[in-house]
Amino acid sequence: MNRSRRLRILLINPNTNAGLTRLMQRSARTVQCSQTELHCINPPAGPAAIESTADRDAAAAALLRLVQAETCRGFDALILACFDDIALQEIRQSLSIPVVGLCEAAIAAASALPGRFAIVTTVEAAVPGIQAMLHVYGASDRACVRAACIGVSEAASNGDLAAEKIDACIRTSMQQDGAKSIILGSGGLTGRATELQRRFGIPVTDPVQSAVALAEHRARQRLPQDSGAGTLT
Repeated sequence: MNRSRRLRILLINPNTNAGLTRLMQRSARTVQCSQTELHCINPPAGPAAIESTADRDAAAAALLRLVQAETCRGFDALILACFDDIALQEIRQSLSIPVVGLCEAAIAAASALPGRFAIVTTVEAAVPGIQAMLHVYGASDRACVRAACIGVSEAASNGDLAAEKIDACIRTSMQQDGAKSIILGSGGLTGRATELQRRFGIPVTDPVQSAVALAEHRARQRLPQDSGAGTLT
């Protein structure tokens, strides 16, 4: 497989929180390959956090406008950096490059680990949608969803109260649900995985990092082979 060509990957945070976009970029850079060029953006207008159906609809519309404006031109893959995987299928149908969602990537990563896993999210309103996605991605029989009851912006601010609620939610998932690993089910929880994994002693999946790995893999699969080189499997 041609490994010398640089990959160009675009990550779109569907809300307008530029601080969260920078947080996602820092997290992504810890796992991206040296031959990957990563660009992270957010829409100029729309919801500052996606916590309701109205927020979701507004963010989806903003995403579609960005894609229709040919924002993705020249990139090898696109990451939709919202755990709701909003507009994922619609955008896939409109682009010729791989499009990866956070929920999709995180569930694929956690499903490769042994035992049950729990998705810890922010607001209670997000739980039904995530449960539906577990069913879509074929993992509803080995996973549960719990909300820490904090806002997305509160989660991203990394305050003490938010941290306590996240810890309590993980502890409950382990003790009551038998979770052997955790997915951080919100963009607002980006960057917490390493510390949480250290303190709780179980694998903790950062969806942004999982999405970068999956986007790189899918983009690489589309590159032409070098002459005489074997196919990477």
